[in-house]
Amino acid sequence: MSGIPQIINWFTDDDLYKFTMCCAVIDNYPRTQVKYRFNDRDDTVYPPGFDVELRKQIQHLENLRITDQEVNFMKRKCSFIPEWFYSFLKGFRYDSRWVKVEQDPEGHLSVEFEGCWSNTILLEVKVLAIISELYYIMTGESRNLDYKDYYARSWNKAERLIDAGCFFSDFGTRRRASFEAQDCVVKAMKECNDSKKGPGRFTGTSNVYFAMKYDLTPIGTMAHELICAIAGMYGPQMSNHIAMQAWSQTYRGALGTFLYDTYGWRIFSLNFSEDYANMFKGLRVDSGDNYKQLDLIIEKYRSLNIDSATKQVVFSNGLNVDEAIKIQRYAEGKCLPSFGIGTHFTNDFPGIKPRNIVIKLLAVKITESWPFYCETCKLSEDKGKYTGNKAVVDRFMEALHLPKLK
Repeated sequence: MSGIPQIINWFTDDDLYKFTMCCAVIDNYPRTQVKYRFNDRDDTVYPPGFDVELRKQIQHLENLRITDQEVNFMKRKCSFIPEWFYSFLKGFRYDSRWVKVEQDPEGHLSVEFEGCWSNTILLEVKVLAIISELYYIMTGESRNLDYKDYYARSWNKAERLIDAGCFFSDFGTRRRASFEAQDCVVKAMKECNDSKKGPGRFTGTSNVYFAMKYDLTPIGTMAHELICAIAGMYGPQMSNHIAMQAWSQTYRGALGTFLYDTYGWRIFSLNFSEDYANMFKGLRVDSGDNYKQLDLIIEKYRSLNIDSATKQVVFSNGLNVDEAIKIQRYAEGKCLPSFGIGTHFTNDFPGIKPRNIVIKLLAVKITESWPFYCETCKLSEDKGKYTGNKAVVDRFMEALHLPKLK
């Protein structure tokens, strides 16, 4: 198959958290080297030649340059990002040599990144978005995407959430059906929000380009990879504490929503001291039972004599509209709930199966002069979301005194 247009055409067609994380990495770990690995949880068989087309799309990234328009927008909306970081972005160039793509005879896909953390960190979301959209193009499923109907359905989702009092944002870049699908969603939800009065609100999108296009607030803070990398370098027991320390050093109290579940609630709770509980404005629930996790959060704040009703809790664990509304009803008065909804917003077409794909940090070394990498893993509140080699998972679980997997 030939003649597929370039899928990523804007430098900021990416999630805000990749930029904020990149800034923190340069500030705290400028020489750290990393390896990432793609994982298709559905073990999908990709069309013949998919690897060839994917390599072409990744090579197209080398043409991207951040524009003055994008920089000026980020400066206006993201005052927490230091001025020096924009100089870095202006000089940043993607290099396809950081990426290794292979496809086996059965059609399964292998993608790996390796390089300086501050460079490779800006690949994950773009490459996932490319893989997702390219799959539908090469299977022909993209021809079945009805955007007029999708606009109406997206408006309806926004209307229901606003009426229910939910504060919500689009988190759907990574597994979107297409660039056009996310554009359609953000446009519909903004126009619904602007035309309607209700207790809830569409607060913005994680995608910086679409936030710029529709003059919205880009939403995002950090990802598990920060804590995973630190755990690889220094061990998992204090990785949350070190991550909070590094984050606060870069952002001085701004961007204060901490993603706590990298190694489960128990070890995070032991690291979450009163000073950080007061500094960070809230926590993000990304795995486990949403209601049980909220109860644990409330109890922790209570034990520190902090009123949980003043703290934000962001829910982002594979949500749909119905589940978000249920959580809203449960959480009201207990915290300041908000919702980041991804695939359900940007890849919810009838007859189309969303890609169940991730790219996770696999190994890390503190500096390029080290002759070896240290492997890492993620142990969330959902055992099915554990990522990493089994021996590493077992070693981390032993270090954290977690029960062995059956």
